[in-house]
Amino acid sequence: MKKIVTLILLAALPNFALAHSKATETTPADGTTVTIVPAEIGLNFSKDIRLTRIEMAHEEHGAVRLDLGDQARFAQKFKIPLPGNGAGTYVIEWRGLGEDGHAMQGAFTFTVE
Repeated sequence: MKKIVTLILLAALPNFALAHSKATETTPADGTTVTIVPAEIGLNFSKDIRLTRIEMAHEEHGAVRLDLGDQARFAQKFKIPLPGNGAGTYVIEWRGLGEDGHAMQGAFTFTVE
């Protein structure tokens, strides 16, 4: 009986892994260099997610939590206003929950010349 239960659980594991959303695109794209500070950042996911926190860190100005406003809902695409801090490297860190309750997080960087 234990072998049967174990086999069923092992067979189900790949399906659980496939159910989680992944970040599919960021704007600006991760690792890119742009000439002006964008007015907003974009995050696209493979499935619905609810963003719970997003922070921006600038190499000279430190970290600041960005306002999600009405973005704190389940969706696949998000646009978040970005306060401009001039030239330098920006690190955007996000956290969220998938519809299945799975906690997710990620980050991307871009540089403004």
